Amino acid sequence: MENGIESIFKSFLEPKEVYKGGKNIPAGINKKIYKLSSNENPIGQSPKATEALIKAAHDVAIYPDQTDIRLREALVDDFQGQLHVNQFLCGNSGSEVIDMILRAFINEGDEVIYSNPCFLPYSVFSRWYGAKQVDIRLKNSDYALDVDGILNAITDRTKIIFLTSPNNPTGTYVPKSVLEDFLNRVPKNIIIVFDEVYRHFADAPDYVTALPYVLAEHNVIGINSFSKTYGLAGLRIGYCYTTQKIATYIRQIHKPFLLPLTSIEAGIGALKDKEFVAETVRTVQVGRKFLAKAFDELGIKYWPSQGNFFIIDPPLPEFEFTDFLMNEGVMVRPVSQFGAPGKVRITVGTQEANEALVEALKKIKPHPKG
Repeated sequence: MENGIESIFKSFLEPKEVYKGGKNIPAGINKKIYKLSSNENPIGQSPKATEALIKAAHDVAIYPDQTDIRLREALVDDFQGQLHVNQFLCGNSGSEVIDMILRAFINEGDEVIYSNPCFLPYSVFSRWYGAKQVDIRLKNSDYALDVDGILNAITDRTKIIFLTSPNNPTGTYVPKSVLEDFLNRVPKNIIIVFDEVYRHFADAPDYVTALPYVLAEHNVIGINSFSKTYGLAGLRIGYCYTTQKIATYIRQIHKPFLLPLTSIEAGIGALKDKEFVAETVRTVQVGRKFLAKAFDELGIKYWPSQGNFFIIDPPLPEFEFTDFLMNEGVMVRPVSQFGAPGKVRITVGTQEANEALVEALKKIKPHPKG
């Protein structure tokens, strides 16, 4: 008969789905490779962030700030004073902020609702804390949120519902009217985690962030990251904002010295660089239109996107398609792991990268998928 510790080991050693990030460009390749597989910033990183990072590098022999207060103060300025400094929480990436929220609210047997295809950590991280995972899939035809499906799945054990807008990997979003209808119908004791890390790229007239609903005191948490718009993926900076009551509760498990000095300084510098943000958004939105037009002309099925990427139905089986493009110098990402089997996600790049992708796509001779 197994003792308790052996049972725990057995449980954790059983094969389980784990989150794997996008691959880097393989070493030893001499030709130019355009990396359109990880939704990274197409034009690099904020110059003001780089300047702050270089300056901070001279002080890494000393401990960083004990708290994230200076970065939170910079976020207050970025949000034009609409939120109090105590409504923000920062962490090492948006993923860690998600983990922190789950640690704060989830106990064994609680339920977490999410909607595949979506960001895998919602399910992987919630499993770590013993949550029952409830997947109410996006509607397959247009990847729209199944509001009624989510509401019907709620039980007295439901603690957290994840919503994502724009959604990774589909690029779809939750329109304002849909979100408001949902918030008016969902029980008030449930935490809504609204992942909006791609919010800067959205230009739909009815797109909305979590901000107005946090200001209205809904139990909503807006998740954000410095990896996309600010080009700081390598520094792993994320944050969330919410009501003071929720933020104060979560802050009880916030570790001291959590953020490196370099990340704090680069994040503050990036928030000051409005010109870089504007250029990033312009590059993505122009590139998005260029690729959508090219996909239409080539007969490639894609879904309209509000992010800095597209999900497509490739003209070849997914791994044959990604291998073909890699041989042509373009990296893209299959997204079966995100709950979209057979589909491929393509990041919007620079105009040069986008043109290289289109030229590679023109060389494909489709055949029936096996």
